[in-house]
Amino acid sequence: MTNLYTELDGAFLEYAEKDCLRLADGVVWSYADLRGLIARMAKLLIERGVEPGDRVVVQVQKSAENLALYLATICVGGVYVPLNTAYTPAELDYFVADAEPRLFVSAEGRSDVDSLTLDANGGGSLMQALDDDVPPTRVVSRQADDLAAIVYTSGTTGRSKGAMLSHGNLSSNAHSLCEAWGWRDDDVLLHALPIFHVHGLFIASHCALLNGTPMVWLSRFDAAETMKLLDGCTVMMGVPTFYTRLLAEQSFPIVPLDHMRAFICGSAPLTEQVFDAFEARTGHRILERYGMSETIINTTNPLDGERVPATVGFALPGLELRIADEQGQELPTGAVGAIEVRGPSVFSGYWRMPDKTAEEIRPDGFFITGDLGIVDEHGRLSIVGRAKDLVISGGYNVYPKEVESLLDDIAQIQESAVIGVPHADFGEAVVAVVVPVQEDVQLTQIEAALDGQLARFKQPKAVVNVSGLPRNSMGKVQKNLLRDQFSEILSGD
Repeated sequence: MTNLYTELDGAFLEYAEKDCLRLADGVVWSYADLRGLIARMAKLLIERGVEPGDRVVVQVQKSAENLALYLATICVGGVYVPLNTAYTPAELDYFVADAEPRLFVSAEGRSDVDSLTLDANGGGSLMQALDDDVPPTRVVSRQADDLAAIVYTSGTTGRSKGAMLSHGNLSSNAHSLCEAWGWRDDDVLLHALPIFHVHGLFIASHCALLNGTPMVWLSRFDAAETMKLLDGCTVMMGVPTFYTRLLAEQSFPIVPLDHMRAFICGSAPLTEQVFDAFEARTGHRILERYGMSETIINTTNPLDGERVPATVGFALPGLELRIADEQGQELPTGAVGAIEVRGPSVFSGYWRMPDKTAEEIRPDGFFITGDLGIVDEHGRLSIVGRAKDLVISGGYNVYPKEVESLLDDIAQIQESAVIGVPHADFGEAVVAVVVPVQEDVQLTQIEAALDGQLARFKQPKAVVNVSGLPRNSMGKVQKNLLRDQFSEILSGD
C-alpha cells in the first residue's frame, strides 16, 4: 500500500499524545485529536459517495478542520483540490466544471453539485454531519502514481491548469525535505501560510506531520503576533513578504532567536537586501529554496554550509536539473537557459490538458519549468526570471532580475519590477515599475545610478512610480498585470 496517509498515520499513532496543532485561541489539538477527526471525516466522505479517484474541491479558510479534511480525502483515496479563497463565484464555475467534483466544500456551498459547508471557525454542515463515534481508520490502497491532489496554477495567463500530483510525488518530496532540512522530533513549526497552495499544504505541513512535531497554526500571517510566537518555535516557513514585514517592525526581534534552527523562504524571489538586513538584525541567514505547483520543491540552499543570497541552492537528491536551450539540449555551465527538471516529485501532467502536458514535459521526461536560470561551477542555481518575462530589446536579451537587483540597491527605491513594453524602434524596451521610499523616483536618478553598471540596452527607458506591486496570494509579482497596465507608456517614443 502506497497511500501517503499510511505513512502519516504511523506518525499520528506513534505521537498520539503529543501536540499537533497549537491554535491562536490557546486551544491545542493532539495527534490523537487530529486522527480522530480524520476518521470521522473519512467515514462521511465515503457516505457521500467519494470513491478512489473522485475529486473533492475545497474552497475554505484555513483551519484545523480544513487540514483534517485534506488528510481524510487522501485517506479514502480521493483527490484533494484546494482552491484560493479569493476566487469569485464566476471563477469557481470554471474550476467546478473542469474538476467535476464528487463533493464541493466551501463556506457557502453550491446548488449545482453535492456540497457541504465549512467555515473559518470549524463550523458548518460538514461538521454537523459527522458521527460522534470514531470509527476505525480504514486507509484505501493506492499506487504511487495514483492521484492524491490537483493544484490549479494561478492562471496569470490563459486558463488555469490543474497540476496532477500523485501519492508518490508528495511522499518522495516530503521525505527529501525532512532530510535536507534536518527535521527533528523536537522541532516546532510556525505555520502562517495558507493551505490552498503547495507551500502551506504540502511543503510545510508534511514535514511536521511525518515527524509528529507541533505546528503553531495561524490563520494568517501577522508580524506582531509572529514576533511573540517565535519564542516557542524552531522553524519558520514563509514568503518574502513575511520577512520584509518582520523587518519593518522596529522592535523585531523582541527576544534573541538563538533557539531558531531555520528561517525558510520560497514562492517568490527574496532580494539580497532583505537577506542581508535579516542577517544583520537576527544573525540568521534565510534559507531560500525553489519550487512550484508542478514539482513541489526542486532545489534548496543547504542547512549546513554557505547560503548565497539571490540563489536557490542545489537540486534535491533524486532530482535531475538542467539548463537547456529551446530544443532541450543542455547548455554549458554558466550559460543562461531554461530550467528543466526530472524526478520522483515531478507531476504527471495537467488535468484534462494532454496537449499542454505534451508542450511542457519533454519526451525524455524533463519538465520545462518556464523559469530561466544559471548554474555555477558548484551546481548552485540562480533564477534570472520567467521565460515569459524575458525582454528582447533591439535583438538583445534582458533578464529582469539582473536589472531589478541593481534598482533595489538604489536608496530611494523600496522594491522594483522590470517589464518589457512595445517600442516602435527596439520592438520592446525596458520599463522600471518602482515603489519609492518617499518621493517619486525620476528616470534621471535611475540612469545616474546604473551608469557604468549596466549596458545601455538593459537600462529602463521609462520609470513608473506605484504605491505597491500587484502580487498573487503567494507573493509573486504579477508582471502580466503591469505589462497590460503600462503597455502604452512608450507609444509616443
